[in-house]
Amino acid sequence: MSVSLSRTASLLSPTVLLSALCTLTLSCVVSGQEKAQQENVVDNMDETVLLVTAEFKDTNILKLPASVTLVDEATILRNNAHHVADVLNLAPNVNFATGASRGKFIQIRGVGERSEFTEPVNYSVGVVVDGIDMTGIASGATLLDTQQVEILRGPQGTLYGANGLAGLINLVSKSPTESMYAKITAGVEEFGGRNLGVVMSNAISENVAYRIAANHYVSDGYMDNVFLQRDDTNNFDELSLRGKLAYQASENLTITTNLLWVDIDNGYDAFSLDSNRTTYSDEPGYDRQKTQAGSVIMDWQMSVDKKVEVLFSFADSELVYGFDEDWSHTGICDNTPCDSELFGFDWWYSSFDNYLRDNSNYSADFRILSDGETNASQISWVAGIYMRDQQIDLVREYTFNPDDFSNQYATQNTAFYGQISQPFVNDLTLIYGLRFENQKADYDDISGISVSRSENFFGGKIALEYAYTNNQMLYGLISRGYKTGGFNNGALIPLEDKEYDAEFMWNYELGLKGNWLNNLLTAQLSAFYQDRKDIQSKQSLVTSQADGTPVQEGGVCPCNFSDYIQNAAQGFSLGTELEMQWRGWDAAHLYASVGLLQSEFDDFLSLTHIDADLEQMPPVPYDLSGRAVAHAPEYQAVLGANWFINQYLTFNTQVELKDEFYLSDRHQLKSDAYEIINLNLNYQQSDWQVNLFVRNLTDEAVQTRGFGSFGNDPRNFYETEAYFQFAAPRIVGINASVEF
Repeated sequence: MSVSLSRTASLLSPTVLLSALCTLTLSCVVSGQEKAQQENVVDNMDETVLLVTAEFKDTNILKLPASVTLVDEATILRNNAHHVADVLNLAPNVNFATGASRGKFIQIRGVGERSEFTEPVNYSVGVVVDGIDMTGIASGATLLDTQQVEILRGPQGTLYGANGLAGLINLVSKSPTESMYAKITAGVEEFGGRNLGVVMSNAISENVAYRIAANHYVSDGYMDNVFLQRDDTNNFDELSLRGKLAYQASENLTITTNLLWVDIDNGYDAFSLDSNRTTYSDEPGYDRQKTQAGSVIMDWQMSVDKKVEVLFSFADSELVYGFDEDWSHTGICDNTPCDSELFGFDWWYSSFDNYLRDNSNYSADFRILSDGETNASQISWVAGIYMRDQQIDLVREYTFNPDDFSNQYATQNTAFYGQISQPFVNDLTLIYGLRFENQKADYDDISGISVSRSENFFGGKIALEYAYTNNQMLYGLISRGYKTGGFNNGALIPLEDKEYDAEFMWNYELGLKGNWLNNLLTAQLSAFYQDRKDIQSKQSLVTSQADGTPVQEGGVCPCNFSDYIQNAAQGFSLGTELEMQWRGWDAAHLYASVGLLQSEFDDFLSLTHIDADLEQMPPVPYDLSGRAVAHAPEYQAVLGANWFINQYLTFNTQVELKDEFYLSDRHQLKSDAYEIINLNLNYQQSDWQVNLFVRNLTDEAVQTRGFGSFGNDPRNFYETEAYFQFAAPRIVGINASVEF
């Protein structure tokens, strides 16, 4: 069977796409049945078991009653991935926004944030690296020496709580080895890309082993600054160091220490007045992060079927994010329709916006686990206490503000949780859990606002799992997640609207998982409906010109935006997620993932205390009732194949498709649908391998962030326009590694 993909694939509807995939799947199944009958060799096939660790014990992904994607080390290498954002599109119904040098703002099933400026942000998608909470500082989530990335979709309100409303990204690094091991990796690619990595691991004694890794990735980036005549103003410069020490203190006690140090010094010159890859800025921005983090995990097997786990973690980060707000220079109007000589005054403006954050968080998690596989009752359970203390200090330096703005946001979370897995008749297992969490929050800023709040939350889930054969299972799941309320700090936001409420979500899900045709076909299929209450939606008020003077009709408007978060009344999302692998041919393995998503604001309430007659304020914000939520494409898919040319050469072909989606809740601008092709040729022999890759073969312009509510170009007299930030263009490169 041959499949032809053309550039008209963007016209495919979700129905057509799913139909095509089902046709492909059916063809594979039929071929597999014939192959099994003819050759009768499938019983000897090796089956790789993928274990998910995010639920506090290693669980076969096909026996976990939830929608989960696991990206392994081979997939990371095949996709030339350096950062977690480089693999997120491989998972169905997972998206991300940039607005920074990396895609650190993640959405799952259309739920998640897209930016962070002066306001404190409570995130919907948690990011955890070796037990270290990296939520909100995910620019530091590099893939150095990573064993796997686990992407859990849907509320994680039982085991993870407030940061798991939409889901969780869990990164697991590789473990120390019992004997000497070393690896050197190097690569080059277009746009000045270079990569060098080193890994070393060994046992110090019978009871102690270590693993250390370092990686440095640099690139000039993909923008040309024509004013400065530079091609590196949107560059990457990322250094990561990781250490892991495993200590077998006694027969029953293991202590694992993880250390992480990340130094990111990336440029940020991503937006063009022409909405392309050409910029005019005279003060290119930057996106910097220095993180020192670590975790200590103590695992004590207190009896045959019970153990105690204690986790301590910390992450201290310094983040500096700045950008040329005008995206231009003071001579931008020369010899254009906005030339100052024609009007007697300057149309242009010049400003720089700079945000300096210190973000520190400390957490402790004490839990007791009982393994049902080793006790007579066959009941597994976990009970725990969780504590987290976070402090975020912000200073904003802005050209048109005579005094720097600063605020402090401190939160203390305490939670009690438990989850039970209880088998009973006819291969049915009931899983149920509950979490109680209290958050105390304090907010203070330089304007004199000082607010405190304390909130209690309940989250949990109940799932029924039916293992109707040894290799297949059905499940039904109901889960509840929550996200804490917070504070607005816009100067003209009324006091009554300085706070916004918590958001809640109920998730209803049905799923099918397993292996079929003697392990030739592996598939996961889920269907879900998510009911959201008090949705937190980010809006803006255009209050005045940047220099503080009122906006005049027809006048120049480099405007001052006052961001705020409000609670929309309610909304929903529903969809399906399919992941499958076909291993029935000696010459090739096929894989696919498809996500279909429908979302909608049922009702949308504007700020109730804004006086619409105020001269410096626009009408009430967009009424989004009936509209889809932002960053929620109706379909996205990955179709790929590994072709085994011989025992040394493997050729990977991969097509990634994504529908258009709204880029914000603040305007109606959409991205374009796209399809991109990725290729990888791998040569592996003994302890070394070489990868030749092409990403985005047809050089598609993929939009990852956009604005459509203002104009920023004096040459067009600040008329409202669409502006986009783009993902990487076509990149050709090669990397190689050798193991010792």
